[in-house]
Amino acid sequence: MKSKNIKTEVGYRVRRLREEKGWSQEKLGFRSGLHRNYIGGVERGERNVGVENIAKLAKALGVRPRDLLP
Repeated sequence: MKSKNIKTEVGYRVRRLREEKGWSQEKLGFRSGLHRNYIGGVERGERNVGVENIAKLAKALGVRPRDLLP
């Protein structure tokens, strides 16, 4: 996916990795320590995700933080 908006690109990558695992937003939220509503906002490109939350999401998804960035 090619995107001009970094928030949209990060959200796309998080959603793709989550769906590959067959997880709901709620399950990713539980595993990352973030609220499911926050996960939804990230996936829709509505949230400006901080570096600490990028690290939490990456750890939960089993990837490196840089794998979530374009």
